[in-house]
Amino acid sequence: MSERPFRTGDLPPSPSLTRRRAAAALALAGAGAVASGSMASASSAAPPSSRRGPRLVAAERISARTVNLRIDSPALGRVGNAAVLLPPGYDDAPGRRWPVLYLLHGCCGSPGSTGWGNADAITARTPALVVIPEGGPAGFYSDWWNQGRYGAPAWETFHLNELRQILEQQVRAGDQRAVAGLSMGGHGALYYAGQHPTLFRAAASFSGLVNTTRFTTGIQNIVKGQGLNPLDLWGDPTAQAGLWRQHNAYELISRLPRGFPVYVSSGNGLPGPFDPPDRTPDSLEATLDLMAGDYIARARSHGLNVTADRYGPGTHSWPYWERALTRALPMLASAIGAT
Repeated sequence: MSERPFRTGDLPPSPSLTRRRAAAALALAGAGAVASGSMASASSAAPPSSRRGPRLVAAERISARTVNLRIDSPALGRVGNAAVLLPPGYDDAPGRRWPVLYLLHGCCGSPGSTGWGNADAITARTPALVVIPEGGPAGFYSDWWNQGRYGAPAWETFHLNELRQILEQQVRAGDQRAVAGLSMGGHGALYYAGQHPTLFRAAASFSGLVNTTRFTTGIQNIVKGQGLNPLDLWGDPTAQAGLWRQHNAYELISRLPRGFPVYVSSGNGLPGPFDPPDRTPDSLEATLDLMAGDYIARARSHGLNVTADRYGPGTHSWPYWERALTRALPMLASAIGAT
């Protein structure tokens, strides 16, 4: 017999809350032990491939703030991962729904990775669910074309349909959302916002690939470097030029409503304050800085509310992205009411 789906109350409580509840129970009962666990899981067996809809397989509370979700995903054709940083007061407000900030990672990490630098500390006081989903080592936040066959991996569907459904039905996510990302994730953040302008209230890119026409060969090389066929992503940049444009955040600016808040940051590739003395210039960051200039100019001409942070010297590295998130967070939080 299959187990029932997860519900909101199934998320394991934090260790500190478990201890408080245990103490209260002992005081009332005078004896006995209160069991606690860090894992709530359904059957490990995957559902039949014909079954529609995502299914939460496990929710593991690994710290006071962090819950790791494992989701059986038809869009990916496998179990996908997402980390959720819970807001302060989450356990004490079981009936409350929370705004959501998606943080999208960059390329070339380990499969299944949901890491995002020092996001836990940076967002510690933010009253929102901070969601960090896996996006594949080189998934580019897209439903892959697969040379006209489509199918898995469909990252866009996983993030914006399946994961969103799980968050809203079982983690108490509300309907106020913002999205931010670094590098490949910066592409994802502004692409998602432009492609789905009613889903998000603000977006931010940190050293993002926000005008992919400047980097077509580079994108193909990144995909190829992960052992994948670059034509499976968006096809050939010339033969499938329309498909490439459909996935270019720069081309989607006009879909965003006037006044939509965006934050765009980049360095110029020269060694900056967070780089070692022997650091050589970074040509990738220099190219991304040109993309940022393209996006900022077009976004402003369209009437978006642009915060431009082209900070000069700086390379493609974590200290700059963490600083950018710190700078962008007040705008992102304000847009979703997480203040």
